Amino acid sequence: MSDIKNKTPLFNEAGPIDTDSTIQDHFDIQKDINSIQSATGSESPPPQAPNPEQEKSDEAPLEDLPNDSDPFSDLIHCWPAMSSFEKKKSFSALDRTEAEELFLNLSAHEQADLILEISHKEKRSWVRLLAPDDVADLIQELGPESRDEILDLLDNQTRREVWALLAFSDDVAGGLMNSQFIRLRPDMNVDEAITYLRIQARTSVETFYYAYVLEPDNRLIGVTSFRDLFLAQSHKKISDIMKTDLVTIPIGLDQEEVAKVFSHNQVMALPVVDEWGHMKGIVTFDDIASVLSEEATEDFQKYGAVESLELPYMKTGLLELIKKRASWLIILFFSEMFTASAMGYFHAEIEKAVVLALFIPLIISSGGNSGSQASTLIIRAMALGELRIKDWWRVFLREIMAGLGLGIILGSIGALRIMLWPTRDILYGQHYALIAATVGLSVLGIVLWGTLTGSMLPFVLKKFKLDPATASAPFVATLVDVTGIVIYFSIAALLLTGLLL
Repeated sequence: MSDIKNKTPLFNEAGPIDTDSTIQDHFDIQKDINSIQSATGSESPPPQAPNPEQEKSDEAPLEDLPNDSDPFSDLIHCWPAMSSFEKKKSFSALDRTEAEELFLNLSAHEQADLILEISHKEKRSWVRLLAPDDVADLIQELGPESRDEILDLLDNQTRREVWALLAFSDDVAGGLMNSQFIRLRPDMNVDEAITYLRIQARTSVETFYYAYVLEPDNRLIGVTSFRDLFLAQSHKKISDIMKTDLVTIPIGLDQEEVAKVFSHNQVMALPVVDEWGHMKGIVTFDDIASVLSEEATEDFQKYGAVESLELPYMKTGLLELIKKRASWLIILFFSEMFTASAMGYFHAEIEKAVVLALFIPLIISSGGNSGSQASTLIIRAMALGELRIKDWWRVFLREIMAGLGLGIILGSIGALRIMLWPTRDILYGQHYALIAATVGLSVLGIVLWGTLTGSMLPFVLKKFKLDPATASAPFVATLVDVTGIVIYFSIAALLLTGLLL
C-alpha cells in the first residue's frame, strides 16, 4: 500500500491554506451551490429586507438577550443522557422535518437504538435517508444478524455501494469513505462540466465542495473547486483548470492517520484511492470529526487506566463497568506490592531512623507526579504528529535538563522546609541538616528518574506497536514508586550510616 502522496494542500501551491481565504472560499462555493440548486428546480429562500429591530437586537449586549433556548436544540443536546423510553417518546412527538434532522445528527449507535424501536415498514424511510457510509456504520452497530434486513430496504445502487464499504474495517479510510462524489472527465469544457454537474446535483452526493477529474478507468488525475469551475472561461477544458498537486488517502490508512492528514491540510474533503490510484470515494471533515471524538475518548480512558468503553457510561452495565476497570486496578495493585517489598527490604533502616518514614509519601509522590506530567506531554505530542520514534534521543536530552531543573526546585523546597521548621530539633533530631540533605537529594534523583521514565515509556510502547496511551499516569506513578523507595533509602544509607543508621 502506498503512503500518502505529495503532502501539500489541495488548492494552495504556495503553502498552507490560510483560514480567512478558506472561509471566503466557503461562501463563494455556497453561492455556486445555490446557482446549481436554482438550475435543478430547488429554490433558495428569497432574501429578506433588513429589519431595524432585528439589527438593534443583534447589537445588544449579551446580558440583554433573552434566556429562552430552542427546545429542539435542547433535545439534541440532552439526547445521549435520556432513557430509551424518553427517546422514543420524544422522537415520536417531533414532526417529520425535525425528526429527520434529529436522526441525521445522531451517532450510528443512537440511530441503531431508534431503528430497533420502530416497525419494519417505518425502517425503510429512515434508512434511505442515510448516505451509504452511514448505512454501513448502522449495520455494523446493529450486528451481522440485521445486515440482510437493512440491505433489503435499500435501492440496488445504494445496496451495492454499502456492500463494498462493508468489506473494509470501520477504522480505516475504506470504512469511512462515501462512494458518492462529483466526477468530471478531463476532455470536457467548462460549460459541459457545469451541465453535467447539474445532473449529478439531483442525485445523492456527499459534498459539493470539489469535483474530481477521473480517467475512464477511474484513475484520479485532478481536482477542481466549484469556485475555479465557475470562474473559468466556458471554452476551457477541465484538464486546463484542474489542480494536479493532489493529497490522497490510501484506502487502508488507519483513521487516526486520516485525521492527521486533514489537520495538516485544512480541507473539507479528501479523495480515497487504491494502490493503483483508482478513486474509490471521499472522506469528509464531518466523518473525521466523529473519529477524533472517538479516539480522544478512547485515549483519555486508557490514560486513566480504564479499558475503553464501547457504550456511553450510563448504558454500560455495572458488571461490564467493573470488568473494564478491575483489570488495570489488579495490575497496579500487584505492582504496588513491590513497593511494600522494597520497604520491607529497608525495614532495618526504618527501625533505626523512624524519621525517614515521615518523608516516604513526599518522596514517591514527587516522582510519580513528574513521571505523569512527562508521559502526558509526550503522548499528546505523538498524537499530534509532533514526535516520532526517531526523536527519542532529543526528547531524552530535553527531559534530563527538565528533570534536573524540576528536581532542584522541589528538592530545595523539601530541604528548606526541614531546615527552617521551628521545632526541627525535636522532630528530626540533632542531625536534621543531614536529613534535609537526604530528602533534597532523594527528591532530585526521583524526579529526574520519574521524568525520564514517563517520557521514554511511550516511545518503548510505540516501538513494539502498542498504544502509547497505555503508558497511563497510574502505571507510570506505580513504576516510579517502587524505584523511588530504592533511591531514597540508598541515599539515606550513603549519608546517614554511622549516625542514624
